[in-house]
Amino acid sequence: MTVRVIVADDQPLMRAALRACLDAEPDHTDDGEAGDGATAVRLAERQRPHVAVLDVRMPVMTGVEATRRIVALGGDPPIRVVLMTTFDVDEHIIDGLRAGASGFLVKDATPEELLGAVRVVARGQAQLSPSVTRRLLDLHGSSLPRVNGHLEDDVLADLTPRERSVLELAGRGLPNGEIARALDLAPSSVKTYIGHLLAKLGLTDRVQLVVFAYEHELIRPGWHAERPS
Repeated sequence: MTVRVIVADDQPLMRAALRACLDAEPDHTDDGEAGDGATAVRLAERQRPHVAVLDVRMPVMTGVEATRRIVALGGDPPIRVVLMTTFDVDEHIIDGLRAGASGFLVKDATPEELLGAVRVVARGQAQLSPSVTRRLLDLHGSSLPRVNGHLEDDVLADLTPRERSVLELAGRGLPNGEIARALDLAPSSVKTYIGHLLAKLGLTDRVQLVVFAYEHELIRPGWHAERPS
């Protein structure tokens, strides 16, 4: 699958760097660039890319508002959004989640992390970098939108010990490869466990796994110093 991507950032140098990173990969196609949020929305509506990579802080229209409008375009497949933030403490991360962003990266992410995030969200999944996840939960956990609030508190009793360990690490924002290494599993097994967790818990993506893990106190402030139970 060739992933068609648009990028939006008010800094020309940043746009050029993002495009160069994406153009270097044979499975990515550059579908255009924008210097502000409003132009990004128009570009997304015209080009219908698989993924839009947007800076959070842009003139005319913020990346968060642009995300909301791009997600509202709908379609099959829908356009997925990866938001990029300068700092992992950016106060707009929560608003971006609520607007429908599928991924978050800090701007000091490696090219491999960017490409990985684009591929993940293009498949309809969600991607939070570990640093964003950690700061998101430590600083703003209490204001995250709730997921499946109707579930009973003992829902975790239905999980196997291995599923619970995978949930804790996925809730911390770790990708499948790191979870596999931590638990001595094959990456394909981790993918299977993630699918089982989403089905059992009635969740749709990894962002909701993060919120669920926080709500059920599997992770909490200071979690990055802990080992999974």
